[in-house]
Amino acid sequence: MPHIAHIANLWSLSWHPSPATEWSLEKKIKAVAAAGFDGITTALTPEHRRLAEKYDLHHLLGFVSTQKPADFARLIKSQKEAGAVHINVQLDDHDTPPALATKHWLQLEQAAEKIGGVVVCLEVHRDTCTETPEKTYEIAERYHRATGRLIKMNFDFSHLACVKHLSPDDYIERLLDHPELVQNSEQVHFRPFNGHHCQVPVTCKGSLTPEVKSYLVFVEALMRLWKQGRGNKGKTMFACPEMGPYAPAGGGYNISGLPPAWPDAVILRSQLARAWARA
Repeated sequence: MPHIAHIANLWSLSWHPSPATEWSLEKKIKAVAAAGFDGITTALTPEHRRLAEKYDLHHLLGFVSTQKPADFARLIKSQKEAGAVHINVQLDDHDTPPALATKHWLQLEQAAEKIGGVVVCLEVHRDTCTETPEKTYEIAERYHRATGRLIKMNFDFSHLACVKHLSPDDYIERLLDHPELVQNSEQVHFRPFNGHHCQVPVTCKGSLTPEVKSYLVFVEALMRLWKQGRGNKGKTMFACPEMGPYAPAGGGYNISGLPPAWPDAVILRSQLARAWARA
């Protein structure tokens, strides 16, 4: 049977509980373990690896953001040395042509294969080469023509939903329109969204929000689709409840008046587990 591993993004704990009283790295990782997560994702360092082992977190997922091929091997090696087997990659810039982005991705994959022991995936994200569905799927098609394989992606559909101004009735039809690519993924960033906001709150006054309830219908459909993939019977989906924090000067995913990112991420983790069981 397919498995799910719940992965906390340490970014959700940035400036938590406040910029002046932010928790230490050890306190953050201890909280992640106490909340029932199976691992963490971030730009890993040896200290992350040491603390993850101390608190019995088995899955370390690395992170790379780059547009410089000269840095590919160094960055991948650093993540592997810090314990990563799976590495999430934000590649290039908003104005990188898909042909060049595909060339870069092939170079990055080759660097990863030469290092060995790591799986890299291309994240769907704004301000990168995959900022729109059109660019994302052109890169996927170019990669398939060059290799005969499906590209491995980390889907964060919140970006595409916001770009395309979707309504809840559109989520499944418009976003799950490339089922083979979804089924070929291993990491998924589950940020609750609607067509107007890339991140909506999970809770309000102690209850799930209407926005997240609509989103969870989509989550269940995504998980059901993934489980139906022929090659996924023995695979693990690395599911990250991706809640961005407040940031100085109002520049973050979270905004004033909404719940903090970390408590909502913990609740979203439990909702993802329930959706997985239903799917």
